[in-house]
This record gives sequence, structure tokens and C-alpha cells, in this order.
Amino acid sequence: MQAAIATGRGRGTAGTAWSVSVRMDEGRTRGGSGFLAMSMAAMLADAVVVVHLLFVAFVVAGGFLLPRWPRLVWLHLPAAAWGAFIEFSGGICPLTPLENHLRVVGGGSAYGGDFIERTLLPILYPGHLTLPLQQVLGGVVVAVNLAAYALACRAWRRKAQARQAQPVRRSSS
Repeated sequence: MQAAIATGRGRGTAGTAWSVSVRMDEGRTRGGSGFLAMSMAAMLADAVVVVHLLFVAFVVAGGFLLPRWPRLVWLHLPAAAWGAFIEFSGGICPLTPLENHLRVVGGGSAYGGDFIERTLLPILYPGHLTLPLQQVLGGVVVAVNLAAYALACRAWRRKAQARQAQPVRRSSS
């Protein structure tokens, strides 16, 4: 099974959109290894959607995990910065074209727009994702994470003060 995929940027409702044109070789049969590869690609596309959704959830709410796991800041801060950048710039996360590619290889069809426009916004908002709305979502990401980091800093300060207030215990030898 061979596929030729060409991607290009074009203007869409979100300010920037990916267009995917695909030429698939015909003659696939259900009994051959081509079907197995198609099934695997379709499953991988579904896995990318799950990873993408978890990443978006981590970008938005991961800061609230910091009081419990402070070292997570080294993963969350770059992820939140990336998420805010993608929203403010009107860009598309690289997971979106990857999912599209896997869907096409798996025998499905690619979709236009980005992950948030296709998966999350139909649930949250009616209508299409526009660049101003995408920028508002970027602002929400920043605001939620500022609140989460403020709570984390407060928890870290309390923990440090509690450690300083405890008397030093010496072992008796």
C-alpha cells in the first residue's frame, strides 16, 4: 500500500488551515497485509486523538497538579506556552496533520481545521472557530494557568514555612 500526501497551508475559518490532498493506490483487499496496515493506521489515528485530548487537558489544567508534584512544572510550563502560542498565532498543532495522515492511510478521510475546532468546540461553542475566538481561548489558557501557578506557589510557600517551623530532630547516639 502506498500513499502520496501533499500538505499545504491555506486560509480558513481559523485564520490558518491545513489542506491535505491524497492519492491512494487502488486494489486493496480485506485479506491482505494492506488491510492490516490500514487497521493499524486507523487505531493509531484514534490513539493520536486520545493523546491530543490529554495534552490539551494537561495544557489547560496541568498547573493544578503542581502543588502535589512540583517537578511537573518542567513539563507543564513548556506545554502551556506551546498551547497558548498555537492559540494566539492561529496555528495548528502538529498532532492534527499526523492524525489526518493516519486516517487517510487507514482508509478514512482527513478533516479540515484543527483539533480544537473539530473535537472540542462543537461541544463548547456553536459555530466555527475564528481567529479572535481562538485568541480568547489562548487567553483562557493563560488565565487558568496563572491561577494554577498562583495556587501552586502559595502551597510551596506554606510547605517551606512548615519545614522551617519544625524543630530539627537529632538522633541520639
